[in-house]
Amino acid sequence: MSGRKKLILDLDTGIDDALALAYALGSPEVELVGIIASYGNVTLHRAERNARAVLEALGHPEVPVFRGADRALSAEGEFAPSEAVLRIHGSNGLGEQDFCAAADGWCYSAPRDGMAFLARSVDAYGDDLLYVPTGPLTNLAMALVREPRLARVLPCVTFMGGALAVPGNVTPCAEANIHNDPEAADVALSLGLRLRMIGLDVTHQAILTRSDTASWRELGTEAGRLYADMTDHYIGTYEQNNPHMGGCALHDPLAVAAAIDPSLVECLRTNLRVDLSGATRGRTVCDPRRLRDAEKNHEVALAVDVPRFLRLFRERVGRALTS
Repeated sequence: MSGRKKLILDLDTGIDDALALAYALGSPEVELVGIIASYGNVTLHRAERNARAVLEALGHPEVPVFRGADRALSAEGEFAPSEAVLRIHGSNGLGEQDFCAAADGWCYSAPRDGMAFLARSVDAYGDDLLYVPTGPLTNLAMALVREPRLARVLPCVTFMGGALAVPGNVTPCAEANIHNDPEAADVALSLGLRLRMIGLDVTHQAILTRSDTASWRELGTEAGRLYADMTDHYIGTYEQNNPHMGGCALHDPLAVAAAIDPSLVECLRTNLRVDLSGATRGRTVCDPRRLRDAEKNHEVALAVDVPRFLRLFRERVGRALTS
């Protein structure tokens, strides 16, 4: 072992996923050993293509990309992102930026099974593995159903999703990643797996501004320009939809940061579940059936050291954009 943790990112590769990917590549504590693509911000095919294109732009085409789920567990038809999501992330998921024109010509004749890759990685790396889903939890749920032993041996999973004490961002109750597959999230939360939830309670506290993206342009690299233009698109949608925030939320990068350094967030230990019906469908709540259980399997981040996180974010993304 190299001494560095091994990291798997599970991405529905939109703009904040690309920011999380740069954070991971700029973090000396971890080695990114693979990406599992998922539907969510974009279709599965686009998520895989975007992940490969971003890796190419950041100088790491060697990182393998695996295929995950292309739709929610209970979905009957093909997944398509909503009009609102297309406005937020752009029609290509990356703010209309052309990260790698060659990505459209890549061949997908030999798709690789992301859930099998996760299981092999648990066996290979044990407690040295960090697994961070930043899209729907469909891939994790499918892996747990396929191999129930993973609930016992998978190290604590840090995921971006949910909202405990704040409103959702798709409905008044539901955050986008959970809303895309409430059943999968409830499966993941019900099987005894250790999970750390990085939800809107904390991601809406960590804001990136146009002054940050301007500094990326000043790096003089193509990656810096692409990231600046991409993220300015993202900030622009926040200026329309959430002008009080003063920038864009760093959802997915904060999940990666908290997986690497859990001391960045303060958590409530509890057991969670997901509402699956009615007006509150997709809401993450403390499970009333397990409130008195001595064992608390889940951590919900409710506070974040914003200055330290933003300093780390700027350092590590800057490193990735210049390497």
